[in-house]
Amino acid sequence: MTLSAPHPLIIEPLLRDALREDMGRAGDITTDAIAPPGMTARAEVKLRKAGRVCGLPMAELVFRLVDPAVVFDIHHPDGSDVEPGTTVATVSGPARGILTGERVALNLLGRLSAIATNTRQCVALAKPLGCDIACTRKTTPGLRVLEKYAVRTGGGTNHRFGLDDAVLIKDNHIAVAGGITEAVRRAKSSLGHMVKIEVEVDTLDQLRELLATGADAVLLDNMGPDQLREAVALVAGRMTTEASGGVTLDNLAAIAASGVNLVSLGFLTHSAQSLDVGLDFIG
Repeated sequence: MTLSAPHPLIIEPLLRDALREDMGRAGDITTDAIAPPGMTARAEVKLRKAGRVCGLPMAELVFRLVDPAVVFDIHHPDGSDVEPGTTVATVSGPARGILTGERVALNLLGRLSAIATNTRQCVALAKPLGCDIACTRKTTPGLRVLEKYAVRTGGGTNHRFGLDDAVLIKDNHIAVAGGITEAVRRAKSSLGHMVKIEVEVDTLDQLRELLATGADAVLLDNMGPDQLREAVALVAGRMTTEASGGVTLDNLAAIAASGVNLVSLGFLTHSAQSLDVGLDFIG
């Protein structure tokens, strides 16, 4: 799998904030008291649970920010599927730098690997049925760019990154505008030609109204497989169809088989349980 991690200029401020949070006002007083200056060490980073690796470039940058002399050698790059106990990277260099950066690096690696693993599981159910898996904006505040990268690492696709890169007209927007047609009209009148418009509907009657507006995509909210099949037939390829809401691992395959283009799932990110990742010093 060929992946492009977010550019260091994008993620470095996030990692600096995480390190500042951990180091507080006085720095790592435990390590500074115990590890003498100039001491070097070597350690292995292991996934203690099976899963898809994600977050190694972030972990490497964490250690480099703490001490540029720390060397981070990756053995199983992001996107690799590994068994429990696999050494995914080796860290060597100043012991103080390794110890101080350890927790932030492992937190990110465990969190992002969990999201990638969750996504991989969903993609395995939906992709053979011609359906893509996408994430949502239900991400950890401040970590969205990293968590959406983890979704891509798991084989999924990204929904919009924020409120500024695409229009998604939801039920409350429709209520404010007084209806679907008027909401789309207002959006079109204020947007450039590069911005796509998606509208959330929860009934087939709303969908019929939407089809006359020229919107680009429809979010079919909380519809079961039978209703989704009807919706896909109504759309007949005129816009992108997205199913969302009430999706679980138990019903994902049935929803994907309805013919929708993609399924978006908040639990990819908001319910991911971090994989157990450890750092063990070696001789």
